[in-house]
Amino acid sequence: MEDPVVRNRAISAAREAGAAFPLDELEYSLRRPRTVFSAAFTALITLLTLAALVPLFSVVYMLFVRGIHKLSLSAFTLLPPTALEKGGGFGNAILGTLIMVGIATLISVPLGIVAAIYLAEVGPRTWLAQAVRSVAKILSGFPSILAGVFAYGAVVLVTGGFSAVAGGIALAILMLPTVMLTAEDAISMVPAKVREAAIAMGANPTQVIWLVMLPTALPGILTGVMLAVARAAGETAPLLFTALFSNFWPSALMERTASLAVLIYNFSGMPFENQIEMAWAAALVLVLLVLTANLIGQGFSRHSGQQ
Repeated sequence: MEDPVVRNRAISAAREAGAAFPLDELEYSLRRPRTVFSAAFTALITLLTLAALVPLFSVVYMLFVRGIHKLSLSAFTLLPPTALEKGGGFGNAILGTLIMVGIATLISVPLGIVAAIYLAEVGPRTWLAQAVRSVAKILSGFPSILAGVFAYGAVVLVTGGFSAVAGGIALAILMLPTVMLTAEDAISMVPAKVREAAIAMGANPTQVIWLVMLPTALPGILTGVMLAVARAAGETAPLLFTALFSNFWPSALMERTASLAVLIYNFSGMPFENQIEMAWAAALVLVLLVLTANLIGQGFSRHSGQQ
């Protein structure tokens, strides 16, 4: 629908310019087909948006209803319950998830940022840069289970057992394209005058990249990192092939490690009510963790847009 302020400005400008067409053509009226068409499509898009939000909010509502009563301090500090055991928690799964996502972050972020620097600054138009971009875009839609199969063959079979390190490497494969592509975009969006000012002050290319370009692009880079972390935290298939699961607290990086996603997968199919309720509570915690990571990423994105 037309903005009255914009309409009045257009009419005033037309009058000052001595318009040769009727000014009433610029007036807003619901009887005009174009206005009716615009209003109808605005209402339709609004309804479709609300309809698309219904499944999302219904899932979140169900998670709160089914999982909130199991959340307590013991849920974060105790080990998962056995078949006939009452109570229990999933503290080891939370810790295991944080460990494996942390390993994946330590692997993917440095590699992704270095690759983004090459793509954006060093050789943006070389054949190697074009090939890397193409592969990264393909990997961004890579089925997560294939990352788990690769890590199983490259790490689990080589080291002789499931481990948090193998799980972290599988998650790093999934995080790397997101980190790299968003970092490249963030670096490319730094205004040229910032680079030129640094060069004019006598900075060499290395100083321009590390002391000017990266700090300026940091909010955008952090946005990509948080989005990649949110994706990795919710993955299940790669961890089934690499870290598997454990009912104990993590004691070494090269041992089986529990995770929230695998705990939910295991407990949701159990015939025992306590474990099913624990799966709902773990799902609620996982959704809140992923939502928090996404909100942090959106916050960095807004901060980057305001600069």
